Amino acid sequence: MDKDLPNIKRWVVIYPVYINSKKTVAEGRRISVEKACESPTCAEIGDCCSHFKLPFAIEIDKAYPRDFMQIGRVRVLLKREDGTPYNPAVTTRKQLMLKVAELVPRHPGRTKKQEPAASASTAGPSKSGKHGKKKR
Repeated sequence: MDKDLPNIKRWVVIYPVYINSKKTVAEGRRISVEKACESPTCAEIGDCCSHFKLPFAIEIDKAYPRDFMQIGRVRVLLKREDGTPYNPAVTTRKQLMLKVAELVPRHPGRTKKQEPAASASTAGPSKSGKHGKKKR
């Protein structure tokens, strides 16, 4: 395992911001809004990489440079040392981002979370219409 640690610096880096449909291109999104997914997490991206049988490492202590409040990134190894891809369907970082963004909405943890959120969102807009005067 120690011999893999120096090599991890050569792996492809995927920040969740790259595939987040809520972000703009200026904020760091790298794929189109139609193909992007809403608020992905590092764990979901890692699960998608394991689905594609790609070696990956989640770095929780790292932050996205443009927005340091976005914590975490995923490092993925796309090709072996001899240059052959681990998965022939995913050979470039762009393909990886598109495939991961396609899979994240169908993630098992995400489908369970969205059911309670849908009922809570109906109560939310009724409160947001109330705006008062700013007190000084």
